[in-house]
Amino acid sequence: MSEQVKKPVGITETVLRDAHQSLIATRMSTEQMLPIIDKMDKVGYHSVECWGGATFDASLRFLKEDPWDRLRKLRDGFKNTKLQMLLRGQNLLGYRHYADDVVEYFVQKSIANGIDIIRIFDALNDLRNLETSVKACVKEGGHAQIALAYTLGDAYTLDYWKDIAKRIEDMGANSICIKDMAGLLVPYKATELVTALKEATSLPIQLHTHYTSGVASMTYMKAVEAGCDVIDTAISPLALGTSQPATEVMVETFKGTPYDSGLDQNLLAEIADYFRPMREVWLESGLLNPKVMGVNIKTLLYQVPGGMLSNLVSQLKDAKAEDKYEQVLEEVPRVRKDFGEPPLVTPSSQIVGTQAVLNVLMGERYKMITKESKALLHGEYGQTVKPFNAEVQKKACGDEEPITCRPADKIEPELTKIEAEMAQYKQQDEDVLSYALFPQVAKEFFEYREAQQTKIDPSVADKKNGAYPV
Repeated sequence: MSEQVKKPVGITETVLRDAHQSLIATRMSTEQMLPIIDKMDKVGYHSVECWGGATFDASLRFLKEDPWDRLRKLRDGFKNTKLQMLLRGQNLLGYRHYADDVVEYFVQKSIANGIDIIRIFDALNDLRNLETSVKACVKEGGHAQIALAYTLGDAYTLDYWKDIAKRIEDMGANSICIKDMAGLLVPYKATELVTALKEATSLPIQLHTHYTSGVASMTYMKAVEAGCDVIDTAISPLALGTSQPATEVMVETFKGTPYDSGLDQNLLAEIADYFRPMREVWLESGLLNPKVMGVNIKTLLYQVPGGMLSNLVSQLKDAKAEDKYEQVLEEVPRVRKDFGEPPLVTPSSQIVGTQAVLNVLMGERYKMITKESKALLHGEYGQTVKPFNAEVQKKACGDEEPITCRPADKIEPELTKIEAEMAQYKQQDEDVLSYALFPQVAKEFFEYREAQQTKIDPSVADKKNGAYPV
């Protein structure tokens, strides 16, 4: 070990984004985040993931907060730390593909408001769906990290991962992340995968996983020993379960080794002390369900992410068919194979899961096909790693010609039209993007904001069209 070159592992802290998204449905408010930022800024994290994913939707919909305002406040507080976000490529943070002009504008505004690193992924690992956001990020001077949705299956060989890593480097990305959303990457497979990626590319490699299956800390250890540069962790009160391994545990694990992160445990303990009482409140209120804190080994048995398992259970409960659970779990891999073996991550996990439930409930496979399944089989989400089952595709799409180009090539520019549609609500440029992603939710938020402003300053009510000074 003394011969080894010192290579400290970088730590990305997820407490302000993925940790609370995974454990309490993204309900941490900006007000709860701000008091601890000064301490977090002193730690020396590689980055703090604090925006994107489901935070945007949840801020507007449930917390009645402007996500852009949150980002600006976080940027003001984090003076020495890089801020990171998660972006779903051409889907941005919404649930459909958007036109290139919307994607470019969103990336531009994210960086202008304070984001340094944008982690960009596509549910099908179709790199064509990442091109626009990567180019926009590089153009704005941001760090473009492409995340590969990690999954298992015949098609996902080491050669597949090596080939895609080379293509990512050619695209102009700055780093690669292995995004193991289901906790399927086991320790010795992590050694193989990281070693293979390091052979294929000179880009830094980051690893993101979830503790769902119980192996994540060991997986991190083997990955770092194999050359992984950065790992994602969560401060202990919001770690484990469906969240990430605990920051303090991983820092202690590598202490005194060539991979020593150099982070101060005393400072981390103070940060943990800040979040611990919140965790107790969330447990008492039921927002933090003890079920998500355990280990779910079925994740490894069925290769199904934890969130997808709970969705299947609730769908069967609604249909009063909970006895069909095992049948549905056996049907999931069959549907996934028919659908080109996509990784099971938003939105493909919901599409495959719902179709599997329908197949079992109907007693006949594909008797009823959801519109999302049809869209996937029609090529509207992009290209899967394996071809679709031709029979199933024909049943879903009939004689309709499938889309084989990049899906966004079929979307006309839409920014000007969106801007005209929501002009009466606009108080800042970014409002156009909030509306583009979630029209109904954003409209309700804008009306709420207007009502709040009127309460604070009644003279504001006289301003025409609600065009208040920013």
